[in-house]
Amino acid sequence: MKVKVLTLDGSAAKGADIELSDAVFGVEPRADILHRVVTWQLENRRGIARATRERSEVARTGKKFGRQKGGGTARHGDRAAPIFIGGGKAHGARRREFDISLNKKIRALGLKMALSAKARDGLVVVDSLEVKDAKTKALSAKLVKANWGKKVLVVDGDAVDEGFALAARNLAGVNVLPAVGANVYDILKHDTLVLTRAAVEKLEARFALPGGAD
Repeated sequence: MKVKVLTLDGSAAKGADIELSDAVFGVEPRADILHRVVTWQLENRRGIARATRERSEVARTGKKFGRQKGGGTARHGDRAAPIFIGGGKAHGARRREFDISLNKKIRALGLKMALSAKARDGLVVVDSLEVKDAKTKALSAKLVKANWGKKVLVVDGDAVDEGFALAARNLAGVNVLPAVGANVYDILKHDTLVLTRAAVEKLEARFALPGGAD
């Protein structure tokens, strides 16, 4: 699959077009696989749901604090009863963990499908992210000219170009990641996926190794 290489303002870059691997960017997307991977990502982002302390877990005396009869009040055994301040919670929340597992092959396949879905509609390849003037205003003007949509995910090679990262960090809807951070949820969440040449090389090399989704 051949794709034209552009600059940050949307104009054609100097040099030949880039050839994308069909094994990575030409996979037929499946909604069920993408759903499984996105669910796995979001579940693993959740923190552990804390449990409340019940009657047997609070630090209160177990001694019977009053007489059984003659006190003019209801009969009670100890201060850990839920009706007392400082007592245990009745029918409290239980500890819940959301660390679900997903096969590495499914995770790798999901990422390929997400990249392939964007290759059909919403993928842009740029030569590099180097900017002469690392200013938010200048970069914003370039992206408006390129007309890539309101939500843009930019993926670079080993590390995101420092000047571009500084200029883009205050732009609403523009997010940047190194190639190692590319994931299904972020790719699908954005209107346009922008890859540098270095990012394409890194992603294709990533899937050439066992366990390419990690």
